[in-house]
Amino acid sequence: MRKLLYLLLLAPVVTFSQNDLLDEIDTTTKDNTKNYATAAFKGLKIVNFESTKLVAKKELNFIVAHRFGNLKNGVDTFFGLDEAVTRLNFVYGLTDGINIGVSRSSFLKIYEASLKYRLARQVEGGFPLTIVGFNAILANTSLRNDDFPGIDFSNKLGYTSQLLISRKVNTNLSLQVAPTVIHEGLVDARTDNNTQAAIGIGGRYKLTKRWSINVDYGALINKDSASPLKNPLSIGFDLETGGHVFQLHFTNARGINTNSFIGRTTEDWLDGGIFFGFNLGRTF
Repeated sequence: MRKLLYLLLLAPVVTFSQNDLLDEIDTTTKDNTKNYATAAFKGLKIVNFESTKLVAKKELNFIVAHRFGNLKNGVDTFFGLDEAVTRLNFVYGLTDGINIGVSRSSFLKIYEASLKYRLARQVEGGFPLTIVGFNAILANTSLRNDDFPGIDFSNKLGYTSQLLISRKVNTNLSLQVAPTVIHEGLVDARTDNNTQAAIGIGGRYKLTKRWSINVDYGALINKDSASPLKNPLSIGFDLETGGHVFQLHFTNARGINTNSFIGRTTEDWLDGGIFFGFNLGRTF
């Protein structure tokens, strides 16, 4: 746990300028003597996984993420509408290359603080990748002493460390890989590990000027053979409307925080375990 906390606190930062949402176009933009690739992704998330996009300096991004219940329950839960999960997330640009965020999710009553920082940027005719780090610390406040006698606060904490590596292949296509490590203070010791590692892969393909299709997938690396955990797969569509990015998606993950969709996804697409949801972001 200490090592993961150190990763959260000791993060190198390289900053670069970034256009706001309305100024971003799907080409490259000239900055001093370098042509930096912009708009690889229009949302701060691909679907579930964080993208390499950051909020610009002194801007505040407010994201409402809403995920309904399981579609396979049918009319009993009105196809999931009766079992919605909501996450409210505020992300602020300290600089063009450093973001801080705070959020609260109704799933497990999770509070989270995050840090997102750019390490390198794709340059036309130069460095081929954009690299961004993401770290978070969260508290699962649904764990109550009445239900878990002897539990202490450290058991309620979780940690996330991610390296987001993307490439804008051309005007329409962007790809990303995201090595991820999460740690939970309390898990089912019979089937799960406190620390889970995963490789996330994802991409965005531009369909029209304002519409794109997005996909991401997390492959769990050290899952116990007896664990009920499944690999999270998500498919969605982004719609740009002025200062908004509206994301519609289908996924087998119930949780929205990284620790939740990596460490708590138990549904399977093939069994009809699908959740519909949306993310709505507004920049101020």
